[in-house]
Amino acid sequence: MNKPFKILAISVLILSIVLFVLSIILRIGGFYINTTPSLPVGLYRIVDEPVLKGAYVAFCPPQRDVFDWAVVRGYFNPGDCPGGYGQLLKRVHAVAGDTILIDETGITVNGQWLPNSVPLSTDVYGAALPQYRLNAVLGESEYLLLSDLNPHSFDARYFGVIDHAQIVHVVRPVFTFNLQEE
Repeated sequence: MNKPFKILAISVLILSIVLFVLSIILRIGGFYINTTPSLPVGLYRIVDEPVLKGAYVAFCPPQRDVFDWAVVRGYFNPGDCPGGYGQLLKRVHAVAGDTILIDETGITVNGQWLPNSVPLSTDVYGAALPQYRLNAVLGESEYLLLSDLNPHSFDARYFGVIDHAQIVHVVRPVFTFNLQEE
Protein backbone atom coordinates (compact mmCIF):
# COMPACT_ATOMS: atom_id res chain seq x y z
CA MET A 1 0.00 0.00 0.00
CA ASN A 2 1.48 3.36 -0.97
CA LYS A 3 2.07 5.94 1.75
CA PRO A 4 -0.45 8.66 0.59
CA PHE A 5 -3.24 6.06 0.38
CA LYS A 6 -2.38 4.69 3.82
CA ILE A 7 -2.43 8.20 5.32
CA LEU A 8 -5.78 8.91 3.66
CA ALA A 9 -7.26 5.61 4.90
CA ILE A 10 -6.09 6.25 8.47
CA SER A 11 -7.40 9.84 8.35
CA VAL A 12 -10.82 8.68 7.14
CA LEU A 13 -10.93 6.01 9.86
CA ILE A 14 -10.02 8.50 12.58
CA LEU A 15 -12.56 11.04 11.31
CA SER A 16 -15.26 8.35 11.22
CA ILE A 17 -14.52 7.30 14.79
CA VAL A 18 -14.52 10.92 16.00
CA LEU A 19 -17.86 11.61 14.29
CA PHE A 20 -19.37 8.42 15.70
CA VAL A 21 -18.26 9.27 19.25
CA LEU A 22 -19.43 12.87 18.81
CA SER A 23 -22.87 11.69 17.67
CA ILE A 24 -23.18 9.47 20.77
CA ILE A 25 -22.13 12.33 23.05
CA LEU A 26 -24.59 14.68 21.37
CA ARG A 27 -27.46 12.16 21.64
CA ILE A 28 -26.74 11.65 25.34
CA GLY A 29 -26.70 15.44 25.69
CA GLY A 30 -30.14 15.74 24.08
CA PHE A 31 -29.20 16.44 20.46
CA TYR A 32 -29.83 14.77 17.10
CA ILE A 33 -27.74 15.15 13.99
CA ASN A 34 -29.91 14.87 10.90
CA THR A 35 -28.03 13.91 7.75
CA THR A 36 -31.05 12.98 5.61
CA PRO A 37 -32.82 15.36 3.22
CA SER A 38 -36.26 14.68 4.77
CA LEU A 39 -35.68 17.69 7.04
CA PRO A 40 -33.09 20.43 6.84
CA VAL A 41 -29.70 18.83 7.50
CA GLY A 42 -28.11 19.84 10.78
CA LEU A 43 -28.26 19.79 14.55
CA TYR A 44 -31.55 19.45 16.47
CA ARG A 45 -32.12 19.76 20.22
CA ILE A 46 -34.66 17.72 22.22
CA VAL A 47 -37.24 20.04 23.79
CA ASP A 48 -39.96 19.47 26.37
CA GLU A 49 -42.88 20.69 24.27
CA PRO A 50 -46.22 19.23 23.20
CA VAL A 51 -46.58 17.61 19.78
CA LEU A 52 -48.20 20.35 17.73
CA LYS A 53 -48.74 20.92 14.02
CA GLY A 54 -45.50 22.17 12.49
CA ALA A 55 -43.25 20.58 15.13
CA TYR A 56 -40.36 18.30 14.25
CA VAL A 57 -40.48 14.95 16.02
CA ALA A 58 -38.31 11.88 16.48
CA PHE A 59 -40.36 8.70 16.44
CA CYS A 60 -39.95 4.95 16.58
CA PRO A 61 -41.79 3.37 13.67
CA PRO A 62 -44.47 0.89 14.72
CA GLN A 63 -43.77 -2.77 14.01
CA ARG A 64 -45.41 -3.14 10.60
CA ASP A 65 -44.44 -4.95 7.41
CA VAL A 66 -43.97 -1.64 5.57
CA PHE A 67 -41.21 -0.63 8.02
CA ASP A 68 -39.53 -4.07 7.83
CA TRP A 69 -39.51 -3.62 4.06
CA ALA A 70 -38.17 -0.04 4.33
CA VAL A 71 -35.21 -1.10 6.49
CA VAL A 72 -34.33 -3.87 4.02
CA ARG A 73 -34.51 -1.33 1.16
CA GLY A 74 -32.21 1.04 3.10
CA TYR A 75 -34.74 3.88 3.47
CA PHE A 76 -33.68 4.17 7.10
CA ASN A 77 -31.26 2.38 9.37
CA PRO A 78 -31.82 -0.31 11.98
CA GLY A 79 -31.65 0.95 15.54
CA ASP A 80 -32.81 0.66 19.14
CA CYS A 81 -36.57 1.02 18.59
CA PRO A 82 -38.86 -2.02 18.96
CA GLY A 83 -38.54 -4.22 15.89
CA GLY A 84 -34.91 -3.16 15.53
CA TYR A 85 -35.86 0.05 13.73
CA GLY A 86 -33.96 3.31 13.92
CA GLN A 87 -35.72 6.52 14.88
CA LEU A 88 -36.99 8.79 12.14
CA LEU A 89 -37.29 12.58 12.16
CA LYS A 90 -40.32 14.13 10.45
CA ARG A 91 -42.52 17.20 10.66
CA VAL A 92 -46.07 17.05 12.06
CA HIS A 93 -48.54 18.13 9.36
CA ALA A 94 -51.84 17.04 10.89
CA VAL A 95 -53.16 16.40 14.40
CA ALA A 96 -56.37 15.20 16.08
CA GLY A 97 -59.47 16.56 14.36
CA ASP A 98 -57.76 17.31 11.04
CA THR A 99 -59.27 15.77 7.94
CA ILE A 100 -56.65 14.09 5.79
CA LEU A 101 -56.74 12.56 2.35
CA ILE A 102 -53.85 10.48 1.05
CA ASP A 103 -54.31 9.42 -2.57
CA GLU A 104 -52.43 9.28 -5.88
CA THR A 105 -52.45 13.10 -6.19
CA GLY A 106 -50.77 13.66 -2.81
CA ILE A 107 -51.86 14.58 0.68
CA THR A 108 -54.41 17.19 1.68
CA VAL A 109 -55.01 18.37 5.23
CA ASN A 110 -58.33 20.13 5.80
CA GLY A 111 -58.63 20.62 2.03
CA GLN A 112 -55.13 22.13 1.60
CA TRP A 113 -52.73 20.21 -0.66
CA LEU A 114 -49.25 19.70 0.85
CA PRO A 115 -46.19 20.42 -1.32
CA ASN A 116 -43.99 17.46 -2.30
CA SER A 117 -46.63 15.00 -1.09
CA VAL A 118 -47.38 13.14 -4.33
CA PRO A 119 -46.60 9.46 -3.71
CA LEU A 120 -44.09 8.02 -6.13
CA SER A 121 -44.76 4.65 -7.74
CA THR A 122 -41.09 3.63 -7.58
CA ASP A 123 -38.01 4.64 -5.63
CA VAL A 124 -34.83 6.02 -7.23
CA TYR A 125 -33.70 2.44 -7.94
CA GLY A 126 -36.93 1.46 -9.70
CA ALA A 127 -38.38 -0.64 -6.84
CA ALA A 128 -42.15 -0.34 -6.40
CA LEU A 129 -43.24 1.75 -3.42
CA PRO A 130 -46.28 0.94 -1.27
CA GLN A 131 -49.35 2.96 -2.22
CA TYR A 132 -51.07 3.97 1.01
CA ARG A 133 -54.57 5.47 0.77
CA LEU A 134 -56.63 7.11 3.51
CA ASN A 135 -59.56 9.50 3.83
CA ALA A 136 -60.21 10.15 7.53
CA VAL A 137 -60.41 12.54 10.45
CA LEU A 138 -57.46 11.95 12.75
CA GLY A 139 -58.22 10.54 16.18
CA GLU A 140 -56.98 11.91 19.52
CA SER A 141 -53.58 10.24 19.42
CA GLU A 142 -52.92 10.22 15.65
CA TYR A 143 -50.42 12.34 13.72
CA LEU A 144 -49.55 12.76 10.06
CA LEU A 145 -45.76 12.95 9.71
CA LEU A 146 -43.95 13.75 6.50
CA SER A 147 -41.33 15.80 4.73
CA ASP A 148 -42.52 18.84 2.85
CA LEU A 149 -38.97 19.35 1.52
CA ASN A 150 -38.13 16.09 -0.17
CA PRO A 151 -40.45 14.47 -2.71
CA HIS A 152 -38.49 11.19 -2.24
CA SER A 153 -38.87 10.99 1.55
CA PHE A 154 -40.22 7.79 3.11
CA ASP A 155 -43.12 9.23 5.07
CA ALA A 156 -46.92 9.18 5.59
CA ARG A 157 -47.49 8.75 1.83
CA TYR A 158 -46.24 5.20 2.26
CA PHE A 159 -47.00 4.27 5.89
CA GLY A 160 -49.98 6.38 6.97
CA VAL A 161 -50.56 7.95 10.37
CA ILE A 162 -48.47 7.45 13.50
CA ASP A 163 -49.81 7.06 17.03
CA HIS A 164 -48.64 9.38 19.82
CA ALA A 165 -47.10 6.39 21.62
CA GLN A 166 -44.52 6.12 18.80
CA ILE A 167 -43.26 9.69 19.26
CA VAL A 168 -40.09 9.80 21.34
CA HIS A 169 -39.20 13.52 21.33
CA VAL A 170 -40.11 16.89 19.96
CA VAL A 171 -36.96 18.46 18.50
CA ARG A 172 -36.08 21.98 17.45
CA PRO A 173 -33.45 23.00 14.93
CA VAL A 174 -30.29 24.51 16.41
CA PHE A 175 -28.23 24.85 13.26
CA THR A 176 -29.50 23.62 9.88
CA PHE A 177 -29.24 24.15 6.18
CA ASN A 178 -31.59 22.94 3.47
CA LEU A 179 -29.99 20.77 0.79
CA GLN A 180 -33.23 20.89 -1.25
CA GLU A 181 -32.97 24.62 -1.96
CA GLU A 182 -32.08 25.50 -5.51
